Amino acid sequence: MALSNTEGSKGLLQSRELFEYVLETSVYPREPELLKEIRVITANHPQSLMSTSPDAGQLIALLQKLINAKSTIEIGVFTGYSLLLTALTIPQDGKITAIDMNKDTYEMGLPIIKKAGVEHKINFIQSQALSTLDELLKDDANRGSFDFAFVDADKVNYQKYHERLLQLVKVGGIIVYDNTLWLGTVAMPEEFVKEDLKPTRFYSIEFNKFLANDDRVQISQVPLGDGITICWRL
Repeated sequence: MALSNTEGSKGLLQSRELFEYVLETSVYPREPELLKEIRVITANHPQSLMSTSPDAGQLIALLQKLINAKSTIEIGVFTGYSLLLTALTIPQDGKITAIDMNKDTYEMGLPIIKKAGVEHKINFIQSQALSTLDELLKDDANRGSFDFAFVDADKVNYQKYHERLLQLVKVGGIIVYDNTLWLGTVAMPEEFVKEDLKPTRFYSIEFNKFLANDDRVQISQVPLGDGITICWRL
């Protein structure tokens, strides 16, 4: 399957041909057909770059399998590619707390989620993430009860999300942050960065520095998609 221009610009690999090789050889042959359907409908959305890159998604599913994730949190749902990925990966009695301000984009992928027979695993909450996380923390039963969290929302609040997720995700659980390399701009001199990318570039750089010094997690920053940072809760 040929890459669209959108998919080609998503990866950080310098060679488009090498990125296509990774997708065609290792990712797409194992991508469930229903995930492909969400990816295809998302490609027509004007903000399609917000979707999780399929190569990053493959790693996320592997991490979930490795820790036998059953209870998860997703902050930033968009059209539901990573949401369906998780729903297909966790057990039948698994649960996903999915938080997003925009229900319309979630409903773009919802028919495919229903077709997959996994809607019962999803508790979609249309809300600001910080207020929902604070509500969860009011119930002591939620503390340390989640196995896995995936964060792909407003980068300004990543550090605030992190502090709350450290209380919600159990020791030995995993938190994954998307877009931590922000189109490669984190390594660019500021004068070469487009104006609309500068604010998020600043917050991404600060968050990456913060995680590097956070001894509550062991981290690995992986150059897949737009950069993902994996945090193992210690």
